Amino acid sequence: MSDLAALALRIERLEAESACRKCLSDYMELCDRLDETTDLEALGALFTRDAVWGGAGDRYAKDFGAHQGRAAIVGWLATFCTPPHFAMNAHFLSSEALHHTDEGVTGRWIMAQTPTFHDGQSFLMAARLEIDFRQEEGAWRMHRFSTRNLYARPVSDWTAPMQIPAPRPVAVGQ
Repeated sequence: MSDLAALALRIERLEAESACRKCLSDYMELCDRLDETTDLEALGALFTRDAVWGGAGDRYAKDFGAHQGRAAIVGWLATFCTPPHFAMNAHFLSSEALHHTDEGVTGRWIMAQTPTFHDGQSFLMAARLEIDFRQEEGAWRMHRFSTRNLYARPVSDWTAPMQIPAPRPVAVGQ
């Protein structure tokens, strides 16, 4: 392989990784505000036609099940929209690792989630995500989305008025 061909391949891989990150980021942004105004078509476009979205492990396999195909995934996610399931929701991703396979790009992340549900309950949750991305119709899309619970703990109130601890000022020269 020539130096130019190797460089072109490296650029292609970096662009694929960037597109996969954006796909997942767009998904998380839409999931942070699932309600009657959610663009379900845009949400569906983030998945391949034959994608699988599934909960892994005892807890999430039971809580979320598995959904095969774009239409089934969007149909299931739509159940969170009307009536809105969340009063507030935020997802945070860390510990990213991406690698290329013959079929596409595979990534893994640790996800923290801080939902408040419409019944007033709030939780701090963490999950391990494993996602396979494939190129379909010129776009990188999620092909297999797997989420496995690490922990979920109730939080009494995200917005409780309280003083945030801060260090006491120290006099200069002491």
